[in-house]
Amino acid sequence: MPTNQLSAKEIKRNWHLVDAKDQVLGKLAVDIARKLTGKGKVNFVPYLDSGDYVVVTNASKVVVTGKKTKQKNYFRHSGYPGGLKVENFEHLINRRPGEVIRHAVWGMVPKNKLGRKMITRLKVFAGENHPFANQISK
Repeated sequence: MPTNQLSAKEIKRNWHLVDAKDQVLGKLAVDIARKLTGKGKVNFVPYLDSGDYVVVTNASKVVVTGKKTKQKNYFRHSGYPGGLKVENFEHLINRRPGEVIRHAVWGMVPKNKLGRKMITRLKVFAGENHPFANQISK
């Protein structure tokens, strides 16, 4: 009996709402990455993008354990000599709260075309309000 393979047209994408309030960053990122990649689905195949949409609210209220608020650093480079910028968790969560979650999730999805496509389905908001209330069904 042949195995039926899923095609890209047959993929049904669901919308998930995740509240990041008082959740540990790493554990939250694992849950989000699993939904984005579609690994929790029965018809998961690694060569197809079968993941769902994920809307994260209250990104500014995510927590980290230990002394990571002061000690965890995020690096970026402008491309010019001496253009390395370093920012710790505390400053980045105040300036751009969604970037902290997006950075953690990006470390857990594939680093190829599929991963870049998956990360576009991640929608992160600092507060509780978001424009995707119609798509998310309870």
